[in-house]
Amino acid sequence: MLKPQDVLVSLKLAAHEHRTWTYEALATDLGLSPSATHAAVRRAAACGLLSSATHEPIRPALLEFLVHGLRYVFPAVIGRRVRGMPTGASAEPLARYLASTETSPLVWPYARGEARGESLAPLYETVPEAAARDPELYALLTVADGIRAGGARVRQVAAALIEELLRR
Repeated sequence: MLKPQDVLVSLKLAAHEHRTWTYEALATDLGLSPSATHAAVRRAAACGLLSSATHEPIRPALLEFLVHGLRYVFPAVIGRRVRGMPTGASAEPLARYLASTETSPLVWPYARGEARGESLAPLYETVPEAAARDPELYALLTVADGIRAGGARVRQVAAALIEELLRR
């Protein structure tokens, strides 16, 4: 069964596909243990998101899952106003394509965040810290949150944008 950290690991590998990783290095970057990272790679490969032989992302499968399954498997949980990191339609690169009509931005709760807004539970608890260290991963995660938490228009723009980001 797919877990949220499996998507996090898959997106990290997609963001840096041509980089060679050890489980320990990948775990450190994502705030996971090496054994949890190994298990995430194994589950993502079993679900067809990663190649079982090379552990590289299977981009068409990852894109299909993100666009059509993510919001159903890992639905958005919106909470109270908090300090955090902008995500979804409130963050780049998605915010660039959408006129803001929000009264309050969506943020991942994060003590070092510089924005205040409605909290959106991140895909996995270590997402804000991992995203703060990696702009490419941050872009993929915020667009994925646009799919998870956005209305029809946001999801449509996010789907096109995530397809573009995964082609790079």
